[in-house]
Amino acid sequence: MNPATRSGRVAAAIAVATAILVAAPVISIIVLALQPAPDIWRHLIDYVLPATLLDTTLLLGGVAALSLAIGTGTAWTVSLHEFRGRQMLLWLLPLPLAIPTYLAAYVYVDLFEPLGLIHKTLSFWLPLPDAVRMLPNLRSLPGAIIVIALVLYPYVYLSARTMFQFQSAEFAEAAKTLGAGRWTTFWRISLPMARPALAVGTALVSLETLNDIGASEYLGVRTLTVSVFTTWLNRGSLAGAAQLSCFMLAIVAGLIAIERYGRRNVTTEFSAESPRLTQRTKLTGIKGACALAACLLPLCLGFLVPLLYLAHQSFKRGLFANFDMALWRDAFNSIAFASLATTTALLLGFATILAWRWRSTTLRFVAMNIAQLGYTLPGLVLALGLLAPVLAIDNAINALAGWLGRSLPGLIIVGSGAAVVIAYVIRFLAVPTGFIKAGFERIPRDYDDSARAVGAGQTTTMRLIHLPLLRPAMLGAVIVVFVDCLKELPATLLLRPLNVDTLATSIYQYASRGSFEEGALAALLIVAASIGPVAWLTRFSDVPAGPA
Repeated sequence: MNPATRSGRVAAAIAVATAILVAAPVISIIVLALQPAPDIWRHLIDYVLPATLLDTTLLLGGVAALSLAIGTGTAWTVSLHEFRGRQMLLWLLPLPLAIPTYLAAYVYVDLFEPLGLIHKTLSFWLPLPDAVRMLPNLRSLPGAIIVIALVLYPYVYLSARTMFQFQSAEFAEAAKTLGAGRWTTFWRISLPMARPALAVGTALVSLETLNDIGASEYLGVRTLTVSVFTTWLNRGSLAGAAQLSCFMLAIVAGLIAIERYGRRNVTTEFSAESPRLTQRTKLTGIKGACALAACLLPLCLGFLVPLLYLAHQSFKRGLFANFDMALWRDAFNSIAFASLATTTALLLGFATILAWRWRSTTLRFVAMNIAQLGYTLPGLVLALGLLAPVLAIDNAINALAGWLGRSLPGLIIVGSGAAVVIAYVIRFLAVPTGFIKAGFERIPRDYDDSARAVGAGQTTTMRLIHLPLLRPAMLGAVIVVFVDCLKELPATLLLRPLNVDTLATSIYQYASRGSFEEGALAALLIVAASIGPVAWLTRFSDVPAGPA
């Protein structure tokens, strides 16, 4: 067999296997949901599902609307205006992404609860009962909407900013000649042209909100994710949890459909005759100060307040001086799981896109697209879908060992943490696949043709041409996947081996016991590890303004 043909078939086989791996949890969920669960389902319909669907809908809608307002407003302000502090904001505004939603919920509940820092501050000026009455109730649906939106708005900001800063000057100039003011131009020109980016950012926010379990549960919001968790663990009904998970998958499909609808029939191509970018409007004095303050407010609430609170609690409780050995163990588990998952996801993503690059067949195209769907699966649904397949494999291994007369090895996949790694790979495989696909699109196929003309095979071309040129994209994928794995909670919480904790699950357990402050250092480590990658994502975020 020709070496090139052999390499292509190996890459294609890996691509198909990767697609099957991503699709397996969904298939498993559907099979589990077909099992009868009449007793639990009657209870769910009567007491759980109506309130759960209502809370989930309101939470998704509220978080999406607030994130859209904050992300669009800040992106428009820094993209189309020039004011003092703007360059600093370009790097700082995405930083709330370094704060997981569950950490933000834990911090703000601690701050605003009775006898918390805000209450103690108010009590200096007000009688104790009045100070208590002034505290907002964050353990509510409005509280959850505000807290979650404050850390997820950068998804909209980053998407919208990409569109705002590259809009052609001709549209704004045409509107100005017709007498349109700045706000009219924003509502009638800039905003409609940014609709595709806003749809993508809002869909990401909604998917992350649906995936959340720590913040929703802690703030007392009965979402579908929380209901799946309680139905599975507290009521012991795997079939009922699977049936609820199908509702979540239907919501995911709806969110994707809305995102596609939001990007319909919109073109943002520049004019060939006028490729100039829109000139940024200079804001000075009160206007410049108001623009700076408006952008600093969500940044402070979404990033600086949680960061400073975690640092304060870590110093106050002596967590730096008395470093708990259990924290070393949890950090090691987090790094080990994240490293294995990142390496595996990178290799599978590279092989999947490489197979498509080498030969663009329908099978490889389908495999490539399925491989990128894992991110749409909420972590809890993914864990539930993986449980049956991995247990079946473990049972098959034990049955084989018994048939061969060997001692039974037990739950190898679940007991070793391999199930956690598999869940990470499936959920975050879309990141390296997307990064590498974008990297390949920047490599002209002429390079491949030239290498083939001098007798270089596919593997030689890959090693000498593709890999060096793909290094920035692959580095970016490694950074993003590794940090996402460190922060991931729902799948880790349910698939980790007994007596094995990560930084995320350790923090969750502290919060569940009402002693979140004791886990402040673990939370600070997650945030610190996330700051660099988030800043890295903004390194090319600015472009020169159009000429005056």
